[in-house]
Amino acid sequence: MKELAYVRASDPAQAVATVADDPDARFLGGGTNLVDHLKLGITTPGTLVDISHLPLDGFEETADGLTIGANVRNSDLAADRRVRAGWPVVSRALLAGASGQIRNQATTGGNLLQRTRCVYFQDPTTPCNKREPGSGCSAAGGYGRYNAILGASPACVTVHPSDLAVALAAVDAAVLVLGPGGRRRIPAAELHRLPGDDAEHDTVLGHGDLITAVELPASALARRSTYVKVRDRASFAFALVSVAVALDLAEDGTVTDVRVVWGGVAHKPWRAERAEDALRGRPLTEAAVRAAADAELASAAPSSDAGYKVPMVRNATALAFRRLVPALAEEDR
Repeated sequence: MKELAYVRASDPAQAVATVADDPDARFLGGGTNLVDHLKLGITTPGTLVDISHLPLDGFEETADGLTIGANVRNSDLAADRRVRAGWPVVSRALLAGASGQIRNQATTGGNLLQRTRCVYFQDPTTPCNKREPGSGCSAAGGYGRYNAILGASPACVTVHPSDLAVALAAVDAAVLVLGPGGRRRIPAAELHRLPGDDAEHDTVLGHGDLITAVELPASALARRSTYVKVRDRASFAFALVSVAVALDLAEDGTVTDVRVVWGGVAHKPWRAERAEDALRGRPLTEAAVRAAADAELASAAPSSDAGYKVPMVRNATALAFRRLVPALAEEDR
């Protein structure tokens, strides 16, 4: 058994310095993902730096919106009245994830840093480039029902599991990071990355970088937003496909602005920019939504096991828009 040291950080700067100086150290927040990996033998850090007691658990109203501390629990974030009114997609995404008990433990920052639930990544006896770079990707030629259909590479075909990350990308949120080089602000849509030839890294963060907060900018777009999650069972299941939509409409029904972000389809939350461009400045109809989704899906390359995701994404996207604009459903009658 590997010896494991435990350090309780006294402030964010000390936590960052401790991890940055030790390549074998990891941050410990809510622990809902990390502890699983310790049990499975996926990760074997030498030091855990506990950040769960740091004063990063507050909400701050600003002139531009709302700032959420990285240690705010998922249940508290989902229940906050300001979030429910101003960024409903965030609340709905969180309530669609995990279980009540886990939401009470899981944190805002930790949710964004979840690692894939690929069955091969979680099995140390199988090759996995994400777990052991250069060993190969077992999922590429194995069980592929959960595989990516967009943005995959020969190195990795897995998908990112966070519901919250999908929602944040749809409302133009930003992630505040404290690292060895100082503070920086990263758009939520740019936090995660595609695998390319380097599947080991899920995000653009470096070793020692600590998420300290998330900024939610207020907008008409964010106020009219929703989240649709399709999964194998009604709770405690990761998305087969998910859709976050934020929409701003003119009085005549023309799309003034829109965000469409898909989960369960790629190594990162997939911002469907082709679909957005196809809708922006045009009257919103169900046919237009489906055509826009098809424009984005034109580059999809699913394996035979994951081919079901293509029509599922199209239908879930249409459902999300119908929830925001119920009149669209009248077109089918």
